[in-house]
Amino acid sequence: MSPILRTGRLILLALLLSVLVSQPALAKNGTQTEGQPAKSAQSAKSARATKSTRPARTAQQEAPILAPEKVREGDVIFQITTSPQSKAIQMATGSRYTHCGIVLKKDGELQVFEAIRTVGWAPLQEWIKRGVNRHYVLMRLRDTAPLTPAALAAMRKDTQTFNGLGYDIFFQWDDAEIYCSELVWKLYKRNANLELGPLRTFRDYNLNHGEVQRIARERFGKDIPLDSQVTAPSDIMDSDLLEVVAKN
Repeated sequence: MSPILRTGRLILLALLLSVLVSQPALAKNGTQTEGQPAKSAQSAKSARATKSTRPARTAQQEAPILAPEKVREGDVIFQITTSPQSKAIQMATGSRYTHCGIVLKKDGELQVFEAIRTVGWAPLQEWIKRGVNRHYVLMRLRDTAPLTPAALAAMRKDTQTFNGLGYDIFFQWDDAEIYCSELVWKLYKRNANLELGPLRTFRDYNLNHGEVQRIARERFGKDIPLDSQVTAPSDIMDSDLLEVVAKN
């Protein structure tokens, strides 16, 4: 082979080798290679899907159980609780509802004022979440005329009388301690001159059930104050002055 042909082949071989060596470097430096476009599109698709679904889940979690626009000051709200005395209240009254509170404004927001271990305020949605299956019944005066701005302001002010009191496990009709339905009844009577149902006595309820008798013995021994004035959540619920405006 002539020196000229040999030199030409060497030059051609060198050119081919330079092309082959440069291809991985290009790919490494970001030049698209086979499979890269599909991978990039898939990543972008996954990112978009994640971005679009996350807000939806957040919105669902934060959706209120009871829409605020359905609630007014002065509404009375009921639920079923899991407290130790809950079953006894159900058996004695014949109603499944064992707890209630009144909706009033505090710090510019509608909250529930209630008597539990300590009388106080609870955010509306959090109050509902505490109940069995988050079930609630919201009731309102059929005639709301007595709930004037002055009456509502008086109710809000009167909450200070009861705020911080202990829960009255003996269901006595004084203000040393207080229980849930007594609190609601008294706030209406004292500030709007309305009685949400007639007051009753212990003897008006079913005291024959075993769970009722067990709780009564624990608290009163043998001396149950049968003629003491009382009111239960079910008594307020049965008031002719109220009607259901929302429930789930």
